[in-house]
Amino acid sequence: MQYSLGIDAGGTYTDAVILRDSDSRILDTSKAITTYPNLMTGIRNAIDKLNPEYLKQVKLVSVSTTLSTNTILERTGYPVGLILVGDYTIPRELPADYCIKVRGGHDSNGDELHPLDLTAVEQFAVSLKKKVSAFAVSSYFSTRNPEHELKIKDVILKLTGHPVVCGHELSQELGAYERAATAVLNAQLIPITYQFIHSIMNEVRERNLDAKVLMLKCDGSVIDIKGAKLRPIETIFSGPAASIMGASHLSGLDTCAVIDVGGTSTDVSIIKRGVPELCEKGAVVGGWQTRVKAIKMESSANGGDSHVWFKKCIRIGPRRVMPLCFAAVNYPNFKEKLEKNPIPLRTMLNEHIQPTKFFVRTGVIPVNPTESEKKLLEVIGEEPLSIHEILNKMKRFPSPAVLDSLLNQRVIHAIGFTPTDALHVLGEYTEWDVEASLIGAKKLARFTQLGVHAFCKKVKQQVARNMAYSLMSFIMEGRGKDGIKMMLEEEVPVQYKVNIPIVLLGGPVKAYYGELKGLIDADIIVPEQARVGNAVGALVGKGIKRIEITIRPYSMENPDQNFLVFTPVGRKKFEQYRAALEYSQKAGEELILDSLKDFGLPESSIKIDTSIEYLVPPGWKQTPMETKMTFVGVCTPGFSTD
Repeated sequence: MQYSLGIDAGGTYTDAVILRDSDSRILDTSKAITTYPNLMTGIRNAIDKLNPEYLKQVKLVSVSTTLSTNTILERTGYPVGLILVGDYTIPRELPADYCIKVRGGHDSNGDELHPLDLTAVEQFAVSLKKKVSAFAVSSYFSTRNPEHELKIKDVILKLTGHPVVCGHELSQELGAYERAATAVLNAQLIPITYQFIHSIMNEVRERNLDAKVLMLKCDGSVIDIKGAKLRPIETIFSGPAASIMGASHLSGLDTCAVIDVGGTSTDVSIIKRGVPELCEKGAVVGGWQTRVKAIKMESSANGGDSHVWFKKCIRIGPRRVMPLCFAAVNYPNFKEKLEKNPIPLRTMLNEHIQPTKFFVRTGVIPVNPTESEKKLLEVIGEEPLSIHEILNKMKRFPSPAVLDSLLNQRVIHAIGFTPTDALHVLGEYTEWDVEASLIGAKKLARFTQLGVHAFCKKVKQQVARNMAYSLMSFIMEGRGKDGIKMMLEEEVPVQYKVNIPIVLLGGPVKAYYGELKGLIDADIIVPEQARVGNAVGALVGKGIKRIEITIRPYSMENPDQNFLVFTPVGRKKFEQYRAALEYSQKAGEELILDSLKDFGLPESSIKIDTSIEYLVPPGWKQTPMETKMTFVGVCTPGFSTD
């Protein structure tokens, strides 16, 4: 027998699952707290909980991780030097630490507009050799002719030895600015991803596993280690990708909507006929529009660990906190502290001043902390402290801005009441300390007209409404989010009908089944292994490669002679259209096979589909004004049984 190991290093928990290759049966699962900033500790803890006899027979390891997404969002990527080639206008700032614009670039036919100024490139590269870890290059119309980008890459590699990312390597879409942003973000991620991948490989070797390692991409497919090192930007949002692939596999449905309730957020997406819906314009991450085609999703700051607090009414989120029930397990004296923590006056309540809110150090070292941050960190240590205790030690309330800054840097972590605590009180999910959750619920319920159980039920109902709101606003995109929200919040809410099944993923999602069923008329499914759906999704992704090739007449004045073929590796000229078409077909298939060869599978196992679109205006009788050929190669990097 041969087995596969799936790992999802998510925002709150790291999940691991072992599947038997012959029938995809789940043999063992585990969960561990995700450790930041070193994800490997959490991954190692999750693997340690798995059956060692199963682990011995693992031949494939596939990983989904929030590493790339978090690095961009937190702006902790490595410094990058950017070379822009050509005279195009930069509409706004780019995320590069250093940037230069040099003469060069091409036109829409791929003809050189100006000779490339390599001297300026060489001087720029040498001056930054000790200041940056990678370079990015974006040339005007490099999708039509990548010659200048490739020349620059060759020169920089010889002069510095640093990785160089070219815009045309990541996208064949037009938009030089967006390609530049994508190339810079990708370059920032390369050193971090390289370290992470080698940590994974070392872990595999230390456990004596003869296994191939893959990573999940943001479109639901997998990428080999070589590709992941070069194009880590493609692993952003691999968490939502893992959830939709896992939901489809666990439910046996190739068409469904997916609601994935994590610790920090709820993600909604849809898969149709086995293919996830993609955001064609490219993913937006950290405010940057990229040219990376990721799964289309709706994400809301509404998870199992969202902070439940009170100010005039019950509020949920947007920040994530450590649940009281979990803190009580990790800090022996926490329950006593929680019980004794005084109740603030109603007029003092805000997000941080709550009877159930505490702060604790994470172990992350702050970068260039301010004097105010240093003073607060002298007080907050490795044991949770409430605002009341901090006030007694500092003789004043800490600044909300200082608390927010340290929380955003993950230097400190907040503890508070959460939907997970509400479920503990209701007896519907009792993995940790129920008594701690009950103490917190009693304190918060005092600000409402509700009893303790009624308060927790109210929290649960609000979370379910937020889930329904996320789903309906995703399905009814552009049709008035405020109207959808208002109808769901009425005393007698409208019940929406959804014609495709809805699959729920996440630890305690089964608890929300009844509330969600009351809001949405649909077939709602909670798979047996819903709690580790993302780890399953990391395993069942296929190897997919998309290649686009465009054929255009060189001149519209004589459209039946002289044709240009634009491929990801360069431009070719042909006198006849048929020759251009034949070359394009052969080149597309060869590029697909070459890109998928690192999966180590025979060519016969790779299926290639080709689609052709012709641009032919009404009345046009010559060869097409444009021919777009799209090649999609698919392989399944699983292993057969002995």
